[in-house]
Amino acid sequence: MTNKKIKIHVKNNHWAPGSFPTDAEGEENFTITKEHLDEALKNYPEIKDKVEIFVDWNEENFEKSMSNSDILLAWNFPTKNLKNISPNLKWIHIVSAGVEHLLPLDWMFDGLILTNSSGVHAEKAGEYGLMAVLMLQNHMTKIITNQKKKEFISLFSNPIKGKTIVVVGTGSLGSSMAKHISSLGANVIGINKKGKNVEGCNKVLKIEKIDSVLPNADFLYLALPETPETKNIISKERLDMLKSTCGIVNIGRQSAMDYEALCNKLDNNELGGAILDVFTHEPLDKNSRLWDTPNLILTPHISSDDHGNYVQLTLELFVKNLKLFLEKKELSNQIDKKLGY
Repeated sequence: MTNKKIKIHVKNNHWAPGSFPTDAEGEENFTITKEHLDEALKNYPEIKDKVEIFVDWNEENFEKSMSNSDILLAWNFPTKNLKNISPNLKWIHIVSAGVEHLLPLDWMFDGLILTNSSGVHAEKAGEYGLMAVLMLQNHMTKIITNQKKKEFISLFSNPIKGKTIVVVGTGSLGSSMAKHISSLGANVIGINKKGKNVEGCNKVLKIEKIDSVLPNADFLYLALPETPETKNIISKERLDMLKSTCGIVNIGRQSAMDYEALCNKLDNNELGGAILDVFTHEPLDKNSRLWDTPNLILTPHISSDDHGNYVQLTLELFVKNLKLFLEKKELSNQIDKKLGY
C-alpha cells in the first residue's frame, strides 16, 4: 500500500460555444497533455515517480477513471454524487481563477480541497489593463467609433498623471494593473472586501464605501470574481454616479455590471467610453446590443490568457502544490467553500 502511486485525472474540454474553451484557438491554448505534465515535473523527479497521470477529454472516461483517482485537474466536471463516484478524491485544482461555474460549493464533501489558478496570469492581465486605461485616456474608443463613421475629428488628451482610477477588486489581476498605472503618476483607489492595503494603490476602502469615490473616478476598473456579493455591484444607480467623462474597463465578470444600463449611457454620450473583456455568454451572441454600441471596445476574454504559456504557468503552480500535497502540507490558492473564492 505504501508504494501505491497518487493518481491524477486530467479533464480537458473540447471547445463549444458557451463553454470553456469557446473556440478552436482556445482549445489549442488550454489543452493539457501528458507531455505538458512531464515537462512540468522534469525538475521534480521525486514527485514524478510517485504519480500516475490519466489525460482525458470531456467525460469520455470520467466515472471509470475517477473511481480510483486522488487528484482532479480540470475546469469543470460533474459534481453530482462526486463522493460516490470518486471515493479517493482529496484535491481538485481548477485551471482558471474563477470558480463561479461550480457555485454553490455545497457539493464539496468534508476533507476535499479545492484550489484555483489565481495569480498565475497576473502579469499579462496587468499589461492588458494598463493598455485599456491608456486607450481610454487617449480617447481610442471614440476614435475607433469615428473611424467606422469615416469622421476625422481631433480628440486631444493629456498624460495619465493625476487622474483617479478606482479599482474594484484588488486581487492579483486588479493589483497588477494598479502597480503599472501608479508608476505613471495616477491616483489609484482600491476597493476590496476588507479595506486591506494593496501595493500600487494610494488608498484602499472597504466595498461599503464605494459610493464615496465613484463620483471622483476618471476611470472605473473592475476585476471581480462572480460571487453572490459581487452581482450587479455596478448597477444603473452607481453608473449614474460617474462623471460623464469617466472610462470603464471590466476584466472580471459581466455579472458585476449592468451592461444594459452601460449601453444606454454610452448611446447618450454620458460616459467617456468602455472596454469590456468578459460576457455572460461567450462567444457573445451576434444579436447582442454591445456590438453596435458607440465608444465601446469588445475583446474576446483575452485579458489574462497568455498565448502559448497558459498551460505552462498553470502547471507550474499545480506542481508546486502537488509537492506540498505529497508532503502533507497546506496548499496554496485554496477556495473558501463559504465565500466561493
